[in-house]
Formats: sequence, C-alpha cells, structure tokens
Amino acid sequence: MLGGLGLFTVLLGAALPLIDFFIVNVALPTIGRDLSASESVLELVVSGYGLAYAVLLVLGGRLGDLFGRRRLFLGGMAAFGLTSLACGLAPSAWTLVAARVAQGVASAAMLPQVLATIQAATSGQRRAKAMGLYGATAGLSMVAGQILGGVLVAADIAGTGWRSVFLVNVPVVVLGLVLAARAVPETRSQHPEPVDGPGTVLLAVSLLTLLAPLTEGRAAGWPLWTWLSLAAFPFAVAAFWAVERGADRRGRTPLVPPSLFRLVSLRRGLVMIVPFSIGFSGFMFVIAVALQRGAGLGPVRAGLALAPMAVVFFFTSLAGPRLVAKYGTRVVTAGAVIQAVGVGLMALAAWRSWPDLGLVELLPGAAIAGAGQALQLPVIFRIVLSEVPQARAGVGSGVMITTQQSALALGVATLGTLFLSLIPTLGMRDALVTTLLAQLAGVALTGLLSLRLPRTIG
Repeated sequence: MLGGLGLFTVLLGAALPLIDFFIVNVALPTIGRDLSASESVLELVVSGYGLAYAVLLVLGGRLGDLFGRRRLFLGGMAAFGLTSLACGLAPSAWTLVAARVAQGVASAAMLPQVLATIQAATSGQRRAKAMGLYGATAGLSMVAGQILGGVLVAADIAGTGWRSVFLVNVPVVVLGLVLAARAVPETRSQHPEPVDGPGTVLLAVSLLTLLAPLTEGRAAGWPLWTWLSLAAFPFAVAAFWAVERGADRRGRTPLVPPSLFRLVSLRRGLVMIVPFSIGFSGFMFVIAVALQRGAGLGPVRAGLALAPMAVVFFFTSLAGPRLVAKYGTRVVTAGAVIQAVGVGLMALAAWRSWPDLGLVELLPGAAIAGAGQALQLPVIFRIVLSEVPQARAGVGSGVMITTQQSALALGVATLGTLFLSLIPTLGMRDALVTTLLAQLAGVALTGLLSLRLPRTIG
C-alpha cells in the first residue's frame, strides 16, 4: 500500500516535470541575453523539452509495467536531477537545448509511474483522495512554475541568474530519491509484455510530425519542411493505428491497446483534456510575454500576478473530492462556467487597464479562473483512469499524460502563435484580449463535453 509519505514523494515527482515545462517562460528573455540566443533557439528550449517528454511518455509507462514502477521512478528522478544540473551549467544555447531534450526524456521515465503507482497501490476512497491530490498538484505546478521562475531569476542567487531555475531541482531530487527509496512500494504488471517497437516508433513519428512544425514553424518562418511534416501527420497516425490494431488481433499487447479506447470514461476524459490543456498552457505563455514585453513588468511581478490563481486553485482543489461525492461530474460543468467568467474578467481588465496591468488588475479574474480550473482538472484525471484495469495502469496513465502534454505543447504553439502574429497589426493589448477570447472558446468546449459524462465516477 502507498502510505502518506509515499504519496507525498510520488506527487513531488509529478510536480517537477510540470514545473519545469513552465518555469522557463519568464526566464527566456534573460537566457536570450546571456547566451546570445535567437528567438527560434529559445523556442527550442521550451519545445525540445516538451517534444521529448510527450513522445516518450507512453513508452515510459510501459517500461514501468514491465520492469517495476518504483525502479523506473527512481531512475527517471535521478536522470532528471542530472539533466537539470546540465541545464544549469550549460555554456551555450545549443548545449542548453540538448540538456532540455535529455531532461524531457528523464521526465517521460518518471511521471507515468506516479499515476500507475497510485492506481496499483491504492483503492476506494484512498485512491479517490490520491487522484484528487494528483490533479491539484498538476494544476498548481503549472502556475507555480511560472511564479517560481520569476522569483528565482530576480533573486539571482549567488550570481546564477536564470541558471537557478534548473539548479533548484538538484536538492529537491536528492530529497525525493531518499524518500522514494524508503516509502514508495514496488508495483508492476502481473503479465508484462515486451515493448512494442514498431508502435513506439510510429507514435513518436506521429507526435513529431504534428508538434515539431507547430512549435517551431512561426519562429522559423514556416519553411517547406513544416508543411510537409503537417501533411505527413494523418498518414503517420493511420499507420500507427493499423499497426496497433494488428498487434491486438494477434494477441500481443501493443503500445497503446485499441481495446483501451472501448472504455467510455477514458475516451470522454481524454477529449476534455485537450481543450482544457491547450487553453491553460497558451494562457500561461501569452500572459508571461504580455506582462514582461508589453506591460513592462519584471520577472517577479509578472510571475506574482498569477499568485491569486495558484492560491485559489490549491484551496478549491482540496474541496474537490467532497464536491464530487455530493454533485458528481456536474462539478466539471460548473468549473468550466466559473473559469469562463474568470477569463472574461481578465480580458476586460486587459482592455480597460493596459498597459497598467499587474497583480491588482488581474486579481479578480485570475482568482475566479483558478477556482474554475481546480474544479475541472483533478476530476477529469479521475474520470480518464476510473475504468482502466490495474494491469494496464502504466499504459493508461501514459496515454493520459501524453494527451495532456501534447495539448500543452499545442497550446503554446497555437495560442502563442496567434498572439505573436496579431501584435504587429493590432498592438499588444488587443492581441492579448483576442487571445483570451479565443481561450474562452476552449473553456466553453470543455463545459459542453462535460454534459455527456455519466453523473458519477466509478
């Protein structure tokens, strides 16, 4: 069984990769100046991590099922610490990009083991509480990462500047390894299958042909390779699905078993994760750029402007399990409505107060949006995994996190590209307001999809 200390440890492991996806947003201007990096290279600092992370998550889940989830968790966390050290000591921009890609690989080994361990080592109300805490940790980490990044860059600890956003991981990882060795139980699938090589390669190709051009296309000027890559995406997906179905029919266990998608809760939950995550990550990227480049805030003030969202998210998420027990999945619908009100208030604040936009102006909208997000994300995670068999906990969590991570990357690519493309014609204020209104469409879609959920979570 997973005790309180063990749960804290795996949640610490869940927080690290998500914090690191967002922590560099407010550090990018400083990194660019210090390493003389172009905009396209700076985008690779973000997207290189995200791509490696997204592409290998399902494989990481399968390896945990096969070799033991605790073993993969320890190995992934140790690698995450070493690659964080490499990021913090990187002498050049391209060295930093390479270290970030390696950091993404380490994250993909570590993170799927968190949910798989929770699924395999808890049950009943303990599992519901643990899943709620996981969702709270995930949401809070994404906001806290941006706040922490601003504070660390401005603090310039021992003259490290932006490097501290990576070096701070090292002592946290050492603590996590000590705790994990003592408190995290070993679990694995009772009937492990060998790794699906063709499926792994085709899933990687599918994700890369979509995410690479979308994340790098604008900065690179949309060269021919981006359009060829996007054109190849549907063919790569079709080939991947054909290979997986063929393996399923022959009695093998494919990387992503098509039979897993017969679970209605998993299908509907995954579909809801996409618009939610696109809007979340797109907003975080856009607001970081707008507050620093447009409103002229420093990294600390830009990060702290989102503090109300983080605080309200945390406290609201603690009440989530009780609300779900009483009202069921209608909590998700209510959360979408509340988030829509919050995003609308932030758009109004940007329109009325620009360029004097900061903590005070954003506070009402950010706090309300945080409450709405907290009522959605933890519950959606529970829905996705509610019917997944324990033997497939690793692959189920890998599929869910891959979907979330891919959507996070898409959010930066799509909403970020929209925002940056509108600035030359509309100006920073109207580009920000337009992007926030586009995010509202995603919030509305999540709310509409939630109406199709069963009332209770199994």
